[in-house]
Amino acid sequence: MEIQITDFNITQTLECGQIFRFYKIEPDNFNIIVQDKVVNISQREDQLFIENTTLDEFNLFWKNYLDLDTNYKIIKDTLCEIDIHMNNAIRFGGGIRILKQDPFEMLISFIISQNKAIPHIKQCINNIAERFGQPIFQEISSETYYAFPTLAQLQAATIDDLSECKVGFRAAYIKDAIDKLSSGEVDLTSIASLETADARKQLMKIKGVGKKIADCVLLFAYYRTDVFPTDVWIKRVVEGFYFNQEETKLEVIDTFAKNTFKDFAGFAQQYLFFYARENNLFKKNAKDT
Repeated sequence: MEIQITDFNITQTLECGQIFRFYKIEPDNFNIIVQDKVVNISQREDQLFIENTTLDEFNLFWKNYLDLDTNYKIIKDTLCEIDIHMNNAIRFGGGIRILKQDPFEMLISFIISQNKAIPHIKQCINNIAERFGQPIFQEISSETYYAFPTLAQLQAATIDDLSECKVGFRAAYIKDAIDKLSSGEVDLTSIASLETADARKQLMKIKGVGKKIADCVLLFAYYRTDVFPTDVWIKRVVEGFYFNQEETKLEVIDTFAKNTFKDFAGFAQQYLFFYARENNLFKKNAKDT
């Protein structure tokens, strides 16, 4: 299937830190695992090619998942007016779009992401999928791909079971998430209807879920683009661009992002993160994840 697109770059979108279940086949060509689907997406200039789907499935699922109906020109034009840093970041990574991903997978994935490099995060997620998920029938690769497990499939998992997936101390956090979701103490469906602050509080009831992880889930699963996920790396980026590289409290950075980027804070975070990471800006003072 061939799709005409604008303001979209598949490589930038996949490699900006918001998704972990993809495999690079060659430049601008990837196999992507989403729920119980595997597709190959490649790009040549403004042409997007998607294999292993249908037009109906594209219109019902992939168009929304890839956020193709959003006018990113308006978003980018608005952010570019803020300052030279945003202008440079968008000129460099203006093909990034925010994917609309599954809340449960995002919750578990970003719990795993704490203090880990991206290759290790991807391996841990794949370990969990292979152990607890179902194989996906697909004809685009000789590899066997597995769907990320559902809550029901993970309910019987023990901390030891999860530890065997090489997630380390995060096994207890994942187990706590499973237990709280199973009991209804935290309800991922109802979170969609809450105000952002209340939604964040709900997610932070889970052990190991701080503001940064909650904001990642809110941005990448619930499309709350008013949040600005801040880890050590993006903290150094903001300090470098906006605070003369001086140590700045997270609360100050959060207020700055809200006041400066407003409802487009999530987009700004992705542009700044990708631009700084790919150009090794401020890297000597920051972790890569």
